[in-house]
Amino acid sequence: MSLNGDGAAPAARSGASAHEDTPAASAGGVMTSPGGSPASSTRPSGAAPGYAPGRTLSLRVEFVRQFRRRRTMAMFGLLLALPWILVVAFQFGPGPGGGQGGGMRLSDLATQGGLNFAAFALSVSANFLLVVAVALFCGDTVASEANWSSLRYLLAAPVPRDRLLRQKLVVAMAYSAAAVTVLPLMALLAGTVAFGWNDIQVPGTGETIPAGDVLPRFAVVVAYALVSQLVVAAVAFLLSVGTDSPLGAVGGAVGLVIVSSILQAVEALGSIREFLPTFWNNAWTDALAPDPDYSGMIKGVAVAVTYSVIIVAFAFRRFRARDVVS
Repeated sequence: MSLNGDGAAPAARSGASAHEDTPAASAGGVMTSPGGSPASSTRPSGAAPGYAPGRTLSLRVEFVRQFRRRRTMAMFGLLLALPWILVVAFQFGPGPGGGQGGGMRLSDLATQGGLNFAAFALSVSANFLLVVAVALFCGDTVASEANWSSLRYLLAAPVPRDRLLRQKLVVAMAYSAAAVTVLPLMALLAGTVAFGWNDIQVPGTGETIPAGDVLPRFAVVVAYALVSQLVVAAVAFLLSVGTDSPLGAVGGAVGLVIVSSILQAVEALGSIREFLPTFWNNAWTDALAPDPDYSGMIKGVAVAVTYSVIIVAFAFRRFRARDVVS
């Protein structure tokens, strides 16, 4: 079945005229009169009585649908379990090469307290695990509907195309935000339980900063980690509206990060590297320095927001013109 650009299926007619006199249920559950007369003269031309586009595909229904999926449960289970796995690894592994002085890496200081451990967990997961989580939630959302052959039925309900994409994107971004937030918070809890609540030690110099001063900055770090994933979310969403293969959409977004990271290492590109979507991903470490510097984070936010807005707008434009037949 092919859907037109408005997301509605062409009405099927038989040769008999008896169908014109049978009551028909609208999308809002309101019936027409036996003669087909409208219940209200204010409804859009050609729409069923009681049909309200703004009431189709509610956020609550979409949140519940996505929450019940096994991939959602599995991903959040992994994100919640990873900090405790790291705690066990540090407990049973050989101790760090010291705990004093300069030249220390973030991994060497991970056991010095909850904040140090949370910063380490975020650093080792932000460039891959969180990328996969965001790509999964945003790349699977529309492509899975096409893969199940349910996308055309959603549009034939009819759910307006822009509303369908907006609801899908809002829910996907909400789950992505939860994924990016839950890991550092669980790492903070696990690190505090295992290693205590101590002042944070700065990698490289070994300087100590009071935990009370660092905690507000850590909230900024988590927010920045979320913003830095916007490009991944936008690319995954764009690929999702153009394919019926969820794995292809997720893999395409992850592949973009890999390619960007490789190009980032090519110093011959010079200042061009600053426009790569992954160049500023680790700028959050400057916020945990004794004298925090937010200039890199500001540039990273500008790059991520610009890319994501353009890509999401293109995704909406592409989906409006797509002939959904799967």
